[in-house]
Amino acid sequence: MNIRAKIFGGNSPQEPVLIKAKTPKGAKADALHSIAVARAETRRANMREDDRHRLADERVEVVHEGRSYDCQLVNLSGGGAMVAGDLPVRLWDHVELRLGTDGVIECAICWVRDGRMGLEFERETRLDCPVGERAAVLREVIARSFPEVELETPSEPAAEPSGAELRGGARHPLIWSGVLHYNFESHPVRLRNISRTGAMIECPVALRVGAEPMLELGGGIQLASTVTWWVGDAAGLRFSREFDLTELAQSRPEVAASQWQRPSYLDAGNAGAEDQWQHMSLGELRQSLEGFWKR
Repeated sequence: MNIRAKIFGGNSPQEPVLIKAKTPKGAKADALHSIAVARAETRRANMREDDRHRLADERVEVVHEGRSYDCQLVNLSGGGAMVAGDLPVRLWDHVELRLGTDGVIECAICWVRDGRMGLEFERETRLDCPVGERAAVLREVIARSFPEVELETPSEPAAEPSGAELRGGARHPLIWSGVLHYNFESHPVRLRNISRTGAMIECPVALRVGAEPMLELGGGIQLASTVTWWVGDAAGLRFSREFDLTELAQSRPEVAASQWQRPSYLDAGNAGAEDQWQHMSLGELRQSLEGFWKR
């Protein structure tokens, strides 16, 4: 170090810093991502699917074993919801979450703690119509969109059609999507359920109750509708005209996984718990439909 230059100044080259400033460690007050937390289990799927919408003072109806319970809806996302209430439920019990007109979603209880519970939504699009009409729609959809599917013998004996599906406990694996034209913009949406008079959709944007968007399902299907309710990313639509569900065969749906795979971290303490959703493969669905029409 040049002491004379330090005292009298001069054009000496820059001196090296003897003591460097320390880099702060640990969490920063304004940065929650500044500490990496090791994860013991690798995620096997996107468990959230979308950002959860925090809700305030939103009440919903939850139906369990034929009995209705008034609950608080804490948050809602594309794949599920959190509710608070006094429900006598166990893990993997099936319940119905009722958000509004045409807003019934079948759910499975995936966790319970301190009066709150997590609900996982059914994955397929629910067709709200009589069993015979539903069978006709599904049969036409397979014939049009999946003609290459061969008959497949179900893994268990077929039962008489009753309840929500054609075979006891098993579900069709089809998911319909569409495009909602609203406020001079177009947004991809997913159909949670649909009937002759309306539908429940999962939409990425907020919708105004009373608005009149156009729902396009593909295959030339365009449905003028009115928004009757909106919660989180879910909304109810009332069609301006009665919709013939057999027209769904004109739009190709996606196929959900035939069987839910339980991650390893759910094994401990849940021995014997049943998988919440058991979807038929397309081959099993076609076999079940053929048996239905031969009765």
